[in-house]
Amino acid sequence: MSLTRTQELRVEEIRKLALPLSTHILSGEGLLDRPISWTTVIHPEDDVASKAVQERELILIAPSNNPPKAHSDTELIHWAVKAGASAVVFCSPVSTTALAEAKARNLPVLSLPEDIRIREVEKTVISLLVNRKGQVERRGTQIYRQLTQISSRNEGMAGLIGAMARLTKKTVIAQDKRLQPISHKLQPEFVGIWDDIEFFLKKQDNLPVELHDRHRVVDVDPPVLMQALPLSGVARLVAPIITKNVGRGYLSIIARESDLDEIDQLVCEHGAAACALEMAKQKAVNETEKRLRGTFLDRLLLGDVSQQEAIRQGERFNHDMTRTHVAFVLSWRGSQQPSLRRLETMVNAIIAKQEASALVWIREKEGEVVVFHATDFDDPIDHSLALSDKCSSEINRRYPSHRVAIGLGQVARDVNAWRSSYRDAVQAMELAERLQTDFPLFIGDLGVYQLILSLSDREKLSQFCLHSLGTLTEYDMRQNADLIKTLEAFFNCHGNLSQTAESLIVHRNTLLYRMNRINEIAGIDLNRPETRLALHLALTIRRLLALA
Repeated sequence: MSLTRTQELRVEEIRKLALPLSTHILSGEGLLDRPISWTTVIHPEDDVASKAVQERELILIAPSNNPPKAHSDTELIHWAVKAGASAVVFCSPVSTTALAEAKARNLPVLSLPEDIRIREVEKTVISLLVNRKGQVERRGTQIYRQLTQISSRNEGMAGLIGAMARLTKKTVIAQDKRLQPISHKLQPEFVGIWDDIEFFLKKQDNLPVELHDRHRVVDVDPPVLMQALPLSGVARLVAPIITKNVGRGYLSIIARESDLDEIDQLVCEHGAAACALEMAKQKAVNETEKRLRGTFLDRLLLGDVSQQEAIRQGERFNHDMTRTHVAFVLSWRGSQQPSLRRLETMVNAIIAKQEASALVWIREKEGEVVVFHATDFDDPIDHSLALSDKCSSEINRRYPSHRVAIGLGQVARDVNAWRSSYRDAVQAMELAERLQTDFPLFIGDLGVYQLILSLSDREKLSQFCLHSLGTLTEYDMRQNADLIKTLEAFFNCHGNLSQTAESLIVHRNTLLYRMNRINEIAGIDLNRPETRLALHLALTIRRLLALA
Protein backbone atom coordinates (compact mmCIF):
# COMPACT_ATOMS: atom_id res chain seq x y z
CA MET A 1 0.00 0.00 0.00
CA SER A 2 1.43 3.44 -0.87
CA LEU A 3 0.65 7.00 0.11
CA THR A 4 -0.77 9.56 -2.28
CA ARG A 5 -0.89 13.33 -1.95
CA THR A 6 -2.10 16.35 -3.87
CA GLN A 7 0.42 18.84 -5.24
CA GLU A 8 -1.35 21.85 -3.75
CA LEU A 9 0.07 22.87 -0.36
CA ARG A 10 -2.41 23.37 2.43
CA VAL A 11 -2.29 24.93 5.89
CA GLU A 12 -1.74 21.55 7.58
CA GLU A 13 1.23 20.76 5.32
CA ILE A 14 2.71 24.19 6.02
CA ARG A 15 2.29 23.53 9.74
CA LYS A 16 3.95 20.13 9.53
CA LEU A 17 6.75 20.97 7.10
CA ALA A 18 7.64 24.62 7.60
CA LEU A 19 6.39 26.09 10.88
CA PRO A 20 8.38 25.41 14.08
CA LEU A 21 7.63 21.99 15.53
CA SER A 22 6.25 23.55 18.73
CA THR A 23 3.62 25.61 16.87
CA HIS A 24 0.15 25.44 18.47
CA ILE A 25 -3.25 25.52 16.77
CA LEU A 26 -5.37 28.04 18.69
CA SER A 27 -8.48 28.01 16.52
CA GLY A 28 -9.88 26.34 13.41
CA GLU A 29 -8.28 22.91 13.74
CA GLY A 30 -10.86 21.48 11.33
CA LEU A 31 -10.05 24.11 8.67
CA LEU A 32 -6.41 23.24 8.00
CA ASP A 33 -7.08 21.77 4.55
CA ARG A 34 -7.27 25.27 3.03
CA PRO A 35 -4.77 25.90 0.19
CA ILE A 36 -1.89 28.35 0.60
CA SER A 37 -0.80 30.59 -2.30
CA TRP A 38 1.99 32.58 -0.60
CA THR A 39 3.00 34.08 2.75
CA THR A 40 3.46 37.64 4.00
CA VAL A 41 4.82 39.13 7.23
CA ILE A 42 2.67 41.87 8.77
CA HIS A 43 3.75 44.12 11.66
CA PRO A 44 0.96 45.39 13.94
CA GLU A 45 2.13 48.98 13.32
CA ASP A 46 1.90 48.62 9.52
CA ASP A 47 -0.71 50.42 7.46
CA VAL A 48 -2.46 47.16 6.64
CA ALA A 49 -5.05 48.89 4.45
CA SER A 50 -2.32 49.63 1.91
CA LYS A 51 -0.88 46.11 2.00
CA ALA A 52 -1.38 44.19 -1.23
CA VAL A 53 -1.81 40.51 -0.45
CA GLN A 54 -3.17 37.66 -2.52
CA GLU A 55 -6.13 35.55 -1.56
CA ARG A 56 -5.33 32.32 0.29
CA GLU A 57 -2.11 33.71 1.79
CA LEU A 58 -0.67 32.61 5.11
CA ILE A 59 -0.37 35.82 7.16
CA LEU A 60 2.52 35.90 9.64
CA ILE A 61 1.98 38.49 12.39
CA ALA A 62 5.26 39.79 13.80
CA PRO A 63 5.61 40.60 17.53
CA SER A 64 4.22 43.97 18.54
CA ASN A 65 6.44 46.74 19.96
CA ASN A 66 3.25 48.44 21.26
CA PRO A 67 3.55 51.74 19.34
CA PRO A 68 0.58 54.10 19.70
CA LYS A 69 -0.84 53.32 16.25
CA ALA A 70 -0.38 49.53 16.37
CA HIS A 71 -3.35 47.44 15.33
CA SER A 72 -4.85 45.09 17.90
CA ASP A 73 -4.91 41.35 17.24
CA THR A 74 -8.70 41.54 16.77
CA GLU A 75 -8.29 44.26 14.11
CA LEU A 76 -5.68 42.13 12.35
CA ILE A 77 -8.10 39.19 12.33
CA HIS A 78 -10.75 41.43 10.70
CA TRP A 79 -8.27 42.57 8.06
CA ALA A 80 -7.02 39.01 7.32
CA VAL A 81 -10.58 37.75 6.80
CA LYS A 82 -11.36 40.68 4.49
CA ALA A 83 -8.13 40.01 2.55
CA GLY A 84 -9.12 36.36 2.00
CA ALA A 85 -6.26 34.86 4.02
CA SER A 86 -6.27 31.07 4.53
CA ALA A 87 -4.79 31.31 8.04
CA VAL A 88 -3.05 33.67 10.45
CA VAL A 89 0.04 32.87 12.51
CA PHE A 90 0.90 35.00 15.55
CA CYS A 91 4.29 35.37 17.25
CA SER A 92 2.84 36.73 20.48
CA PRO A 93 -0.06 35.80 22.79
CA VAL A 94 -3.52 36.17 21.25
CA SER A 95 -6.46 37.66 23.13
CA THR A 96 -9.62 35.69 23.76
CA THR A 97 -11.56 38.39 21.87
CA ALA A 98 -9.43 37.86 18.77
CA LEU A 99 -9.81 34.08 19.01
CA ALA A 100 -13.58 34.40 19.36
CA GLU A 101 -13.64 36.63 16.27
CA ALA A 102 -11.49 34.16 14.31
CA LYS A 103 -13.76 31.30 15.31
CA ALA A 104 -16.84 33.24 14.25
CA ARG A 105 -15.23 34.04 10.87
CA ASN A 106 -13.88 30.46 10.34
CA LEU A 107 -10.27 31.63 10.21
CA PRO A 108 -7.54 29.22 11.47
CA VAL A 109 -5.19 30.83 13.99
CA LEU A 110 -1.83 29.38 14.95
CA SER A 111 0.75 30.50 17.51
CA LEU A 112 4.54 30.33 17.18
CA PRO A 113 7.01 30.05 20.07
CA GLU A 114 7.85 33.55 21.28
CA ASP A 115 11.60 33.23 20.65
CA ILE A 116 11.18 32.47 16.93
CA ARG A 117 12.38 34.96 14.30
CA ILE A 118 9.44 35.71 12.04
CA ARG A 119 11.60 36.34 8.96
CA GLU A 120 13.19 32.89 9.31
CA VAL A 121 9.72 31.36 9.40
CA GLU A 122 8.77 33.33 6.27
CA LYS A 123 11.89 32.06 4.44
CA THR A 124 11.11 28.46 5.42
CA VAL A 125 7.50 28.70 4.23
CA ILE A 126 8.57 30.23 0.91
CA SER A 127 11.23 27.53 0.54
CA LEU A 128 8.52 24.91 0.95
CA LEU A 129 6.25 26.63 -1.55
CA VAL A 130 8.95 26.79 -4.26
CA ASN A 131 10.98 23.66 -3.46
CA ARG A 132 8.92 21.09 -1.62
CA LYS A 133 11.38 18.22 -1.99
CA GLY A 134 14.30 20.15 -0.52
CA GLN A 135 12.22 21.43 2.38
CA VAL A 136 10.92 17.92 3.13
CA GLU A 137 14.51 16.71 3.48
CA ARG A 138 15.40 19.65 5.75
CA ARG A 139 12.26 19.04 7.78
CA GLY A 140 13.27 15.42 8.35
CA THR A 141 16.52 16.64 9.87
CA GLN A 142 14.63 19.11 12.08
CA ILE A 143 12.22 16.43 13.29
CA TYR A 144 15.05 14.06 14.18
CA ARG A 145 16.98 16.83 15.96
CA GLN A 146 13.97 17.86 18.06
CA LEU A 147 13.13 14.28 19.01
CA THR A 148 16.71 13.55 20.07
CA GLN A 149 16.66 16.74 22.15
CA ILE A 150 13.56 15.43 23.93
CA SER A 151 15.47 12.22 24.69
CA SER A 152 18.51 14.18 25.93
CA ARG A 153 16.23 16.07 28.34
CA ASN A 154 15.29 12.67 29.81
CA GLU A 155 11.61 13.05 28.91
CA GLY A 156 11.65 9.35 28.04
CA MET A 157 9.63 7.39 25.53
CA ALA A 158 6.40 9.10 26.63
CA GLY A 159 7.93 12.48 25.73
CA LEU A 160 8.91 11.24 22.27
CA ILE A 161 5.50 9.71 21.56
CA GLY A 162 3.73 12.83 22.79
CA ALA A 163 5.82 15.05 20.51
CA MET A 164 5.09 12.84 17.48
CA ALA A 165 1.38 12.85 18.28
CA ARG A 166 1.36 16.66 18.54
CA LEU A 167 3.20 17.03 15.26
CA THR A 168 1.07 14.58 13.26
CA LYS A 169 -2.23 15.04 15.12
CA LYS A 170 -2.54 11.25 14.95
CA THR A 171 -2.44 8.28 17.32
CA VAL A 172 1.12 7.06 17.97
CA ILE A 173 2.27 3.91 19.77
CA ALA A 174 5.67 2.34 20.50
CA GLN A 175 5.89 -1.40 21.22
CA ASP A 176 8.74 -3.60 22.36
CA LYS A 177 10.03 -6.64 20.45
CA ARG A 178 7.26 -8.80 21.98
CA LEU A 179 4.68 -6.23 20.82
CA GLN A 180 3.90 -5.13 24.36
CA PRO A 181 3.02 -1.40 24.41
CA ILE A 182 5.74 0.84 25.83
CA SER A 183 3.96 4.16 25.39
CA HIS A 184 1.10 5.54 23.32
CA LYS A 185 -0.83 8.73 22.70
CA LEU A 186 -4.45 8.48 21.57
CA GLN A 187 -6.44 10.89 19.44
CA PRO A 188 -10.09 11.26 20.54
CA GLU A 189 -11.56 9.51 17.48
CA PHE A 190 -9.93 6.19 18.46
CA VAL A 191 -10.70 6.14 22.20
CA GLY A 192 -13.83 3.99 21.78
CA ILE A 193 -12.16 1.39 19.55
CA TRP A 194 -8.66 1.40 21.02
CA ASP A 195 -9.03 -2.00 22.69
CA ASP A 196 -9.73 -3.59 19.29
CA ILE A 197 -6.80 -1.79 17.66
CA GLU A 198 -4.41 -2.72 20.49
CA PHE A 199 -5.52 -6.37 20.37
CA PHE A 200 -4.61 -6.44 16.66
CA LEU A 201 -1.27 -4.71 17.19
CA LYS A 202 -0.19 -7.14 19.93
CA LYS A 203 -0.50 -10.26 17.73
CA GLN A 204 2.79 -11.30 16.12
CA ASP A 205 1.06 -12.70 13.03
CA ASN A 206 -0.41 -9.27 12.30
CA LEU A 207 2.97 -7.64 11.76
CA PRO A 208 3.78 -7.02 8.10
CA VAL A 209 5.70 -10.04 6.78
CA GLU A 210 8.77 -7.88 6.12
CA LEU A 211 9.11 -7.20 9.87
CA HIS A 212 8.77 -10.77 11.19
CA ASP A 213 12.52 -11.45 11.33
CA ARG A 214 14.04 -8.99 13.80
CA HIS A 215 17.53 -9.74 12.50
CA ARG A 216 16.67 -8.69 8.93
CA VAL A 217 14.52 -5.59 9.46
CA VAL A 218 17.57 -3.40 8.90
CA ASP A 219 17.30 -4.37 5.22
CA VAL A 220 13.62 -3.42 4.86
CA ASP A 221 13.17 -0.81 2.12
CA PRO A 222 11.28 1.46 2.42
CA PRO A 223 11.84 1.68 6.17
CA VAL A 224 8.22 2.69 6.79
CA LEU A 225 5.40 0.35 5.75
CA MET A 226 1.70 1.05 5.46
CA GLN A 227 -0.78 -1.56 6.67
CA ALA A 228 -4.57 -1.62 6.70
CA LEU A 229 -6.13 -2.42 10.08
CA PRO A 230 -9.26 -4.57 10.46
CA LEU A 231 -11.40 -1.46 10.96
CA SER A 232 -13.07 0.30 8.07
CA GLY A 233 -10.77 2.92 6.57
CA VAL A 234 -8.16 2.75 9.36
CA ALA A 235 -4.48 2.10 8.62
CA ARG A 236 -1.08 2.49 10.22
CA LEU A 237 2.42 3.47 9.24
CA VAL A 238 4.85 1.14 11.01
CA ALA A 239 8.63 1.22 11.24
CA PRO A 240 11.02 -1.07 13.15
CA ILE A 241 12.97 0.41 16.05
CA ILE A 242 16.49 -0.82 15.36
CA THR A 243 19.55 -0.87 17.64
CA LYS A 244 22.77 -2.66 16.72
CA ASN A 245 21.16 -3.90 13.48
CA VAL A 246 18.45 -5.83 15.37
CA GLY A 247 14.77 -4.91 15.70
CA ARG A 248 14.03 -3.98 19.31
CA GLY A 249 10.49 -2.73 18.83
CA TYR A 250 8.01 -1.04 16.50
CA LEU A 251 6.64 2.48 16.06
CA SER A 252 3.18 2.97 14.56
CA ILE A 253 1.24 6.06 13.51
CA ILE A 254 -2.48 5.26 13.21
CA ALA A 255 -5.16 7.24 11.42
CA ARG A 256 -7.78 7.10 8.71
CA GLU A 257 -5.97 5.80 5.64
CA SER A 258 -6.88 8.89 3.62
CA ASP A 259 -5.30 11.13 6.28
CA LEU A 260 -1.85 9.51 6.31
CA ASP A 261 0.65 11.48 4.25
CA GLU A 262 4.36 11.79 3.51
CA ILE A 263 4.88 14.01 6.55
CA ASP A 264 3.58 11.20 8.74
CA GLN A 265 5.99 8.86 6.94
CA LEU A 266 8.80 11.26 7.76
CA VAL A 267 7.82 11.40 11.43
CA CYS A 268 7.51 7.61 11.61
CA GLU A 269 10.94 7.05 10.05
CA HIS A 270 12.82 9.60 12.14
CA GLY A 271 10.70 8.86 15.19
CA ALA A 272 11.74 5.20 15.05
CA ALA A 273 15.38 6.28 14.96
CA ALA A 274 14.87 8.56 17.97
CA CYS A 275 13.06 5.76 19.83
CA ALA A 276 16.02 3.48 19.08
CA LEU A 277 18.36 5.98 20.78
CA GLU A 278 16.00 6.21 23.75
CA MET A 279 15.78 2.42 24.07
CA ALA A 280 19.58 2.08 23.82
CA LYS A 281 20.03 4.77 26.46
CA GLN A 282 17.48 3.16 28.76
CA LYS A 283 19.08 -0.24 28.25
CA ALA A 284 22.48 1.17 29.24
CA VAL A 285 20.94 2.72 32.37
CA ASN A 286 19.17 -0.53 33.21
CA GLU A 287 22.37 -2.54 32.74
CA THR A 288 24.26 -0.23 35.09
CA GLU A 289 21.52 -0.44 37.70
CA LYS A 290 21.42 -4.22 37.25
CA ARG A 291 25.16 -4.53 37.88
CA LEU A 292 24.95 -2.36 40.97
CA ARG A 293 21.99 -4.38 42.25
CA GLY A 294 23.76 -7.66 41.54
CA THR A 295 26.89 -6.53 43.40
CA PHE A 296 24.81 -5.48 46.39
CA LEU A 297 22.81 -8.72 46.47
CA ASP A 298 25.97 -10.82 46.13
CA ARG A 299 27.34 -8.98 49.16
CA LEU A 300 24.08 -9.64 50.97
CA LEU A 301 24.39 -13.38 50.30
CA LEU A 302 27.90 -13.26 51.72
CA GLY A 303 26.53 -11.71 54.92
CA ASP A 304 28.35 -8.43 54.26
CA VAL A 305 25.31 -6.10 54.45
CA SER A 306 23.60 -4.76 57.56
CA GLN A 307 19.83 -4.46 57.89
CA GLN A 308 20.03 -0.65 57.72
CA GLU A 309 22.18 -0.64 54.56
CA ALA A 310 19.89 -3.21 52.92
CA ILE A 311 16.85 -1.01 53.56
CA ARG A 312 18.63 2.06 52.13
CA GLN A 313 19.76 0.18 49.04
CA GLY A 314 16.26 -1.23 48.59
CA GLU A 315 14.90 2.31 48.44
CA ARG A 316 17.30 3.01 45.54
CA PHE A 317 15.91 -0.04 43.71
CA ASN A 318 12.33 0.89 44.65
CA HIS A 319 12.01 -2.36 46.60
CA ASP A 320 10.77 -2.82 50.18
CA MET A 321 13.46 -4.91 51.90
CA THR A 322 11.44 -5.11 55.13
CA ARG A 323 8.76 -7.35 53.62
CA THR A 324 8.66 -11.13 53.98
CA HIS A 325 10.67 -12.77 51.19
CA VAL A 326 11.21 -16.23 49.74
CA ALA A 327 14.23 -17.05 47.57
CA PHE A 328 13.86 -19.19 44.50
CA VAL A 329 16.62 -20.17 42.12
CA LEU A 330 16.31 -21.22 38.47
CA SER A 331 18.80 -23.01 36.23
CA TRP A 332 18.63 -24.60 32.80
CA ARG A 333 18.81 -28.40 32.88
CA GLY A 334 21.12 -30.24 30.48
CA SER A 335 23.52 -28.95 27.84
CA GLN A 336 22.98 -26.74 24.79
CA GLN A 337 20.48 -24.57 26.63
CA PRO A 338 19.48 -20.92 26.02
CA SER A 339 21.45 -18.22 27.81
CA LEU A 340 20.96 -17.17 31.41
CA ARG A 341 20.17 -13.68 30.11
CA ARG A 342 17.20 -15.07 28.23
CA LEU A 343 16.03 -16.91 31.34
CA GLU A 344 16.35 -13.72 33.38
CA THR A 345 14.41 -11.73 30.77
CA MET A 346 11.54 -14.24 30.82
CA VAL A 347 11.43 -14.28 34.63
CA ASN A 348 11.31 -10.47 34.75
CA ALA A 349 8.52 -10.42 32.17
CA ILE A 350 6.46 -12.96 34.13
CA ILE A 351 6.97 -11.05 37.39
CA ALA A 352 5.88 -7.81 35.70
CA LYS A 353 2.81 -9.49 34.20
CA GLN A 354 1.83 -10.91 37.59
CA GLU A 355 2.43 -7.47 39.16
CA ALA A 356 4.66 -9.13 41.74
CA SER A 357 7.48 -7.41 43.62
CA ALA A 358 10.84 -9.16 43.37
CA LEU A 359 14.57 -8.66 42.90
CA VAL A 360 16.04 -10.72 40.06
CA TRP A 361 19.68 -11.13 39.07
CA ILE A 362 22.04 -13.50 37.30
CA ARG A 363 24.88 -15.34 39.01
CA GLU A 364 26.95 -16.23 35.96
CA LYS A 365 29.59 -18.28 37.76
CA GLU A 366 26.94 -20.41 39.47
CA GLY A 367 24.88 -20.70 36.26
CA GLU A 368 21.65 -19.58 37.91
CA VAL A 369 19.05 -16.85 38.09
CA VAL A 370 18.15 -15.82 41.65
CA VAL A 371 14.80 -14.32 42.64
CA PHE A 372 13.90 -12.84 46.00
CA HIS A 373 10.13 -12.60 45.97
CA ALA A 374 8.42 -10.12 48.32
CA THR A 375 5.66 -12.55 49.16
CA ASP A 376 2.47 -12.68 51.22
CA PHE A 377 3.04 -12.31 54.97
CA ASP A 378 0.38 -14.84 56.05
CA ASP A 379 0.77 -17.44 53.30
CA PRO A 380 4.30 -16.92 51.94
CA ILE A 381 5.16 -20.37 50.57
CA ASP A 382 1.97 -20.89 48.56
CA HIS A 383 2.26 -17.41 47.02
CA SER A 384 5.89 -17.91 46.03
CA LEU A 385 5.16 -21.42 44.74
CA ALA A 386 2.37 -19.96 42.60
CA LEU A 387 4.76 -17.41 41.09
CA SER A 388 7.48 -20.02 40.46
CA ASP A 389 4.82 -22.28 38.88
CA LYS A 390 3.96 -19.44 36.49
CA CYS A 391 7.65 -19.17 35.61
CA SER A 392 7.93 -22.90 34.98
CA SER A 393 4.79 -23.02 32.81
CA GLU A 394 5.74 -20.00 30.71
CA ILE A 395 9.33 -21.17 30.20
CA ASN A 396 8.10 -24.62 29.11
CA ARG A 397 5.63 -22.96 26.74
CA ARG A 398 8.27 -20.70 25.20
CA TYR A 399 10.98 -23.38 25.09
CA PRO A 400 9.23 -26.76 24.81
CA SER A 401 12.48 -28.57 23.96
CA HIS A 402 14.35 -27.20 27.00
CA ARG A 403 13.82 -27.66 30.71
CA VAL A 404 14.45 -25.59 33.80
CA ALA A 405 14.99 -26.63 37.44
CA ILE A 406 13.50 -24.42 40.17
CA GLY A 407 14.07 -24.62 43.92
CA LEU A 408 12.51 -22.56 46.73
CA GLY A 409 14.03 -21.81 50.12
CA GLN A 410 12.49 -21.23 53.50
CA VAL A 411 10.71 -18.01 54.43
CA ALA A 412 12.93 -15.00 55.25
CA ARG A 413 11.16 -12.64 57.63
CA ASP A 414 14.10 -10.20 57.63
CA VAL A 415 17.20 -9.49 55.56
CA ASN A 416 19.44 -11.53 57.86
CA ALA A 417 17.57 -14.69 56.78
CA TRP A 418 17.98 -14.10 53.03
CA ARG A 419 21.29 -15.95 52.96
CA SER A 420 19.87 -19.17 54.42
CA SER A 421 16.75 -18.92 52.21
CA TYR A 422 19.03 -18.74 49.16
CA ARG A 423 21.09 -21.74 50.29
CA ASP A 424 17.92 -23.77 50.81
CA ALA A 425 16.69 -22.75 47.35
CA VAL A 426 19.96 -23.91 45.73
CA GLN A 427 19.69 -27.28 47.51
CA ALA A 428 16.08 -27.67 46.33
CA MET A 429 17.05 -26.70 42.78
CA GLU A 430 19.89 -29.26 42.71
CA LEU A 431 17.47 -31.97 43.76
CA ALA A 432 15.02 -30.81 41.08
CA GLU A 433 17.83 -31.30 38.56
CA ARG A 434 18.46 -34.85 39.84
CA LEU A 435 14.77 -35.67 39.71
CA GLN A 436 14.49 -34.04 36.26
CA THR A 437 11.26 -32.43 37.32
CA ASP A 438 9.71 -29.30 35.82
CA PHE A 439 7.84 -28.58 39.04
CA PRO A 440 9.35 -26.10 41.50
CA LEU A 441 10.54 -27.89 44.66
CA PHE A 442 10.22 -26.28 48.09
CA ILE A 443 12.97 -27.17 50.55
CA GLY A 444 10.39 -27.88 53.25
CA ASP A 445 8.91 -30.68 51.15
CA LEU A 446 12.19 -32.44 50.42
CA GLY A 447 12.73 -34.46 53.58
CA VAL A 448 11.36 -37.64 52.03
CA TYR A 449 13.57 -37.26 48.95
CA GLN A 450 16.66 -36.76 51.07
CA LEU A 451 15.74 -39.80 53.18
CA ILE A 452 15.34 -42.01 50.10
CA LEU A 453 18.61 -40.80 48.60
CA SER A 454 20.42 -41.69 51.83
CA LEU A 455 19.23 -45.33 51.70
CA SER A 456 21.81 -47.69 50.24
CA ASP A 457 19.77 -50.92 49.80
CA ARG A 458 18.70 -50.54 46.17
CA GLU A 459 17.28 -54.06 46.03
CA LYS A 460 14.74 -53.38 48.79
CA LEU A 461 13.79 -50.06 47.18
CA SER A 462 13.25 -51.82 43.84
CA GLN A 463 11.12 -54.50 45.50
CA PHE A 464 8.99 -51.81 47.17
CA CYS A 465 8.39 -50.16 43.77
CA LEU A 466 7.55 -53.49 42.14
CA HIS A 467 5.10 -54.38 44.92
CA SER A 468 3.33 -51.01 44.79
CA LEU A 469 3.37 -50.27 41.05
CA GLY A 470 4.13 -53.58 39.30
CA THR A 471 0.59 -54.41 38.17
CA LEU A 472 0.00 -50.86 36.89
CA THR A 473 3.31 -50.84 35.01
CA GLU A 474 2.55 -54.19 33.39
CA TYR A 475 -0.95 -53.04 32.39
CA ASP A 476 0.43 -49.85 30.80
CA MET A 477 2.96 -51.85 28.78
CA ARG A 478 0.42 -54.46 27.71
CA GLN A 479 -2.42 -52.07 26.87
CA ASN A 480 -0.33 -49.01 25.88
CA ALA A 481 -2.16 -47.12 28.63
CA ASP A 482 -1.25 -44.12 30.83
CA LEU A 483 -2.18 -45.20 34.36
CA ILE A 484 1.27 -44.47 35.86
CA LYS A 485 1.33 -41.09 34.13
CA THR A 486 -2.17 -40.42 35.48
CA LEU A 487 -1.09 -41.33 39.00
CA GLU A 488 1.96 -39.04 38.81
CA ALA A 489 -0.20 -36.14 37.61
CA PHE A 490 -2.67 -36.85 40.43
CA PHE A 491 0.05 -36.48 43.07
CA ASN A 492 1.66 -33.47 41.32
CA CYS A 493 -1.72 -31.75 41.56
CA HIS A 494 -2.04 -32.67 45.25
CA GLY A 495 -5.05 -34.90 44.58
CA ASN A 496 -7.08 -32.15 42.92
CA LEU A 497 -9.08 -33.94 40.21
CA SER A 498 -9.92 -30.81 38.17
CA GLN A 499 -6.29 -29.71 38.03
CA THR A 500 -5.17 -33.27 37.23
CA ALA A 501 -7.61 -33.51 34.31
CA GLU A 502 -6.43 -30.12 33.05
CA SER A 503 -2.73 -31.08 33.26
CA LEU A 504 -3.40 -34.34 31.36
CA ILE A 505 -5.64 -32.51 28.85
CA VAL A 506 -8.48 -34.99 29.36
CA HIS A 507 -12.12 -34.66 30.37
CA ARG A 508 -12.88 -35.05 34.08
CA ASN A 509 -15.00 -38.14 33.34
CA THR A 510 -12.03 -39.72 31.55
CA LEU A 511 -9.87 -39.06 34.59
CA LEU A 512 -12.44 -40.60 36.94
CA TYR A 513 -12.55 -43.72 34.74
CA ARG A 514 -8.76 -44.00 34.89
CA MET A 515 -8.70 -43.56 38.68
CA ASN A 516 -11.27 -46.36 39.04
CA ARG A 517 -9.17 -48.59 36.77
CA ILE A 518 -6.10 -47.90 38.96
CA ASN A 519 -8.06 -49.06 42.02
CA GLU A 520 -9.31 -52.17 40.21
CA ILE A 521 -6.05 -53.26 38.55
CA ALA A 522 -3.80 -52.59 41.57
CA GLY A 523 -6.40 -53.87 44.04
CA ILE A 524 -6.14 -50.73 46.17
CA ASP A 525 -8.27 -47.92 47.56
CA LEU A 526 -6.86 -44.49 46.78
CA ASN A 527 -9.14 -42.95 49.37
CA ARG A 528 -6.97 -44.46 52.13
CA PRO A 529 -4.14 -42.08 53.26
CA GLU A 530 -1.69 -44.99 53.78
CA THR A 531 -2.26 -46.19 50.20
CA ARG A 532 -1.68 -42.72 48.78
CA LEU A 533 1.52 -42.37 50.82
CA ALA A 534 2.86 -45.74 49.64
CA LEU A 535 2.10 -45.01 45.97
CA HIS A 536 3.58 -41.51 46.15
CA LEU A 537 6.75 -42.90 47.76
CA ALA A 538 6.95 -45.68 45.17
CA LEU A 539 6.71 -43.18 42.31
CA THR A 540 9.40 -41.03 43.91
CA ILE A 541 11.73 -44.02 44.47
CA ARG A 542 11.10 -45.20 40.92
CA ARG A 543 12.19 -41.82 39.56
CA LEU A 544 15.27 -41.65 41.80
CA LEU A 545 16.37 -45.19 40.90
CA ALA A 546 16.13 -44.33 37.21
CA LEU A 547 18.54 -41.44 37.76
CA ALA A 548 21.05 -43.28 39.94
